[in-house]
Amino acid sequence: MKEILCPNEQQIKWADAEIGVIIHIDMQTFEPTYDFRSDFNYQPPASVFNPECLDTDQWIEAAVSAGAKYAVLVAKHCSGFSLWPTKQHDYHIGNSPYKNGKGDIVAEFIASCKKYGVLPGIYCSASCNAYYKVDSPGLCISGDKDEQKRYNDMVIGQLTELWTEYGELFEIWFDGGCLPPEKGGPPIAELLCKLQKDAIVFQGPINMGNGIRWVGNERGEAPFDTYATVNFEHESFDGMSEETDRGGDPFGNVWRPAESDVPNRDSRRSFQGGWFWQEGQDDAVFTKEELFEKYLYSVGRNTNFLIGMAINDKGLFSDKDKEEFKGFGELVKEAFGEPLYIKEGDLTEDEYILESEKDAKYLVVCEDIKYGERILSYKTDVGIEGKAIGHKRILPLPEGVKKLTFTIFDKKDTCHIKSIALY
Repeated sequence: MKEILCPNEQQIKWADAEIGVIIHIDMQTFEPTYDFRSDFNYQPPASVFNPECLDTDQWIEAAVSAGAKYAVLVAKHCSGFSLWPTKQHDYHIGNSPYKNGKGDIVAEFIASCKKYGVLPGIYCSASCNAYYKVDSPGLCISGDKDEQKRYNDMVIGQLTELWTEYGELFEIWFDGGCLPPEKGGPPIAELLCKLQKDAIVFQGPINMGNGIRWVGNERGEAPFDTYATVNFEHESFDGMSEETDRGGDPFGNVWRPAESDVPNRDSRRSFQGGWFWQEGQDDAVFTKEELFEKYLYSVGRNTNFLIGMAINDKGLFSDKDKEEFKGFGELVKEAFGEPLYIKEGDLTEDEYILESEKDAKYLVVCEDIKYGERILSYKTDVGIEGKAIGHKRILPLPEGVKKLTFTIFDKKDTCHIKSIALY
C-alpha cells in the first residue's frame, strides 16, 4: 500500500478557513487607460494614486460579512507601484498624495485584520514589474544581466521588508510563480524558509511545506472530484509550471490543495478581468446567488474559495459590492447553519443512513484530513456518486429527499469521517 499523505497543522488551519478575499487597488484604478504591457517606458506618476477616503477597516468588515477568515492584500501588482514605503525604490505610497506621503496601506491592512480577527496575507508579484521593465516569468525584457541582478536584489529587499516588518503572515501569494535562481531569478525560496516558514504559499517553490495550487481558472470552480494531493516531481517543479490534472491525484506525492479564485465582478463585462474597479460597472458585480453557487463549486468541492475585492478610487469597497458580499454570507449561514441531521466524531463505517423530517437540499460529508484523504469512490441511493471527499464535499440533492444511504465503495484504508449531515 502506498503511503497516505497527511497535511500539517497549518494546512489544516488553512482548509478550515474555507473562504478568503484578495484585495486589489493599483494605478489602473486611477488611470483606467493604463496597461503596463502596452508601453514599458511609461508608468503613471505616484501622484496619480490618491484614494482620499481609504478605509481598510471597511474592507475587512465587508470581507467578514461574506464569511472570510483570511485576506490577501495585493501589496504590489504589475505596475511596480508599492502600497508601502519601500526602501528599494521611489515608486511607492510615500511619494503619493495619500496621507501627505505618510501612509502605509500594508500596515493599515494588517491592523484591520488584527482588529476583526482575520488572518492576513500578502501578494507581491515577483514575475511582473513594469517599473523595472520586467515581465513574466520575472526576467528583464532587455536581457541585460546587470539589470537582472539589480531587479533580483530589489525583489529580495522588498520581500524582506514585507516578511519582517508586518508580523506573521497566514498566506503568501506568488502570482505566476517565482523564477528560481538556476533560471535567473532571486533566491526567494531560501528567504521564505528563513522569514515566513509557516505561511501558506500559493504558486511558490515545491520545497515549501505549506504549498497550495491554483485551481486552473478564475471562475471559482473546482473539478467535480478534487483531491488535495498531486503528483509533482520535486526536482523540476518551481511554482511556475502548471499542473495538467486540476483535480489532483489521490495517490500524489505532495499535499498541495487547490485554491479557487474569482474576481467579484464578471470578467466578461468588467475592467481588467474584474479584479480592478472601474466606474459605472456595478452591473458586473456578482450577485449573492452567483457567489453562493461558486461557494458550492469551490468549498463544496474540497478547495478554498478566494474572492476578489475591487477597491474604488476613493479607497473603499463600493456599496453594491458590499451589499452582495453581505447577502452571500447570509445565504451560506441560512443554508448550512443548522443541520436537519448530523452524525459527527471519528466515524469509520463504510455506510451511513441519514434521515430528516423535512426535505433536504444538501448532503455534506467531511473527512478528518489529519488522517489524509482516504475515500476513493462513493454512491448514494438517490443517484449521486463520485470519488473525492476531502475536507468538505457539498452535494446538492434532488427534490423531495428525506432519507438517503451514503456508501463508500473504494478507499485507501480505514476512512475517518469527521461529519456527515443533511441540510
